[in-house]
Amino acid sequence: MHLVVGLGNPGARYARTRHNVGFLAIERAASRAGASVDKKLYGALVGDGALAGTKVMFAMPQQFMNLSGQPVASILGFYKIPPKDMIVVHDDMDIPFGRLRVRVGGGHGGHNGIRDIHRLVGTEFTRVRVGVGRPPEQMDPADWVLAPWSAAESDSLDPILDTAAAAVESVVRVGVAKTMNLFNAAPSA
Repeated sequence: MHLVVGLGNPGARYARTRHNVGFLAIERAASRAGASVDKKLYGALVGDGALAGTKVMFAMPQQFMNLSGQPVASILGFYKIPPKDMIVVHDDMDIPFGRLRVRVGGGHGGHNGIRDIHRLVGTEFTRVRVGVGRPPEQMDPADWVLAPWSAAESDSLDPILDTAAAAVESVVRVGVAKTMNLFNAAPSA
């Protein structure tokens, strides 16, 4: 079994912000797996389904981003899933909008949700990092990720979410190394 986690902030205020691209991608991947992420467990919304014939638990922590670690650690423990079988989808300002990167481990890069997961789970899990681009020069990075998508970004978001969901499925189906070769080279949209 794999645990697939999308990071974001709960509530309608944050629903269409850059920081919630992990939630949007998980909803897309879960839909492909015939799953609804709507049951409450350990401070997260969860649902189960299958990708590439493998059972997958989807989760969206419902604490704010910087407290994502506890729900993730609790779900891993409850289902006895090792961190190496976890995939976390999250926003990344160091990747241009429309691109994504798949990797195992690595630093948190200033991402508070990843920092908290590292603190409680360690670093040896797969990450699907969805690019949201850098803020304009005078804008605070926190304001950037908590701002809604621009109209142009919103218009381009569907194929990016499809690509993120396909990357998650590819990790489950063929593993991280092959998925990195398939998805890290080309633009997402």
